[in-house]
Amino acid sequence: MTTAPGTPAYFERVGAAAFRATEHVGGGWQEHEQHIAAALGLSVHVVELDRDTRRDDGLVLGRLSFDILGTVPVDVVDARVSVLRPGRTIELVEACLAHDGRDFLRLRAWLLRPGDTAELGGTPLPRIPSPEETPPWDVTSVWPGGLVASLEVRRRQLEPGRASSWVRTATALVAGEEVSALAATAGLFDVANGMTVRADPRDVAFPNIDLTAHLFRVPQRGWLGFDTSVSFGAQGIGLTSSVLHDELGPFGTLAQALTVRPHHG
Repeated sequence: MTTAPGTPAYFERVGAAAFRATEHVGGGWQEHEQHIAAALGLSVHVVELDRDTRRDDGLVLGRLSFDILGTVPVDVVDARVSVLRPGRTIELVEACLAHDGRDFLRLRAWLLRPGDTAELGGTPLPRIPSPEETPPWDVTSVWPGGLVASLEVRRRQLEPGRASSWVRTATALVAGEEVSALAATAGLFDVANGMTVRADPRDVAFPNIDLTAHLFRVPQRGWLGFDTSVSFGAQGIGLTSSVLHDELGPFGTLAQALTVRPHHG
């Protein structure tokens, strides 16, 4: 799907493998740093572009494993893609995003041969209430930043650290480029960690150091749903776990490892 001219975007292409972040990627922890969510979607986009220049059999992405190697300013980032394990039916591909020569994000994606398994389709994962059944929530009451401000959010809170929620955005991933439903959706995966906080982020920092999504079907465009649980341990680490939904129901799972850092003084 190609965005119309004038549509706000998280990134603008400025070179063959270079993209400028816009003000819409400002972060929730530090507004002058990028919220990593949009960069996750960008890395999926460049993997799919690389796949489609090398082959025409439409391998599907079944696992997305991101390592967040550091913070990055709202600036130009460079992308590179390499095939770690080539194959006729299965590939392991790596995409790295860098700023000023330093990698800040690494994606390893398993690409799998597609097939017709519609007769076998199904999941026991429970559905969450639809967007229409879920009340609006002002996420900016908890989180600052350009990316958060670009979201429309609905949430049903059960307790601190436990909620179902829906998010969508009218902001394009890359200005003027055709972007798949998966890449656009992956550009919102990382916000799961902020949908139901266990502690006020003004008192406790709990950024995630990674994100892994396992998918059993390709998501539809539009609303992205999270059935989320957040856990903190006693040694400064935590875990955000979510079942991923679109309006058809569950389509995968997501996990984010957290470093939990109370503010003292």
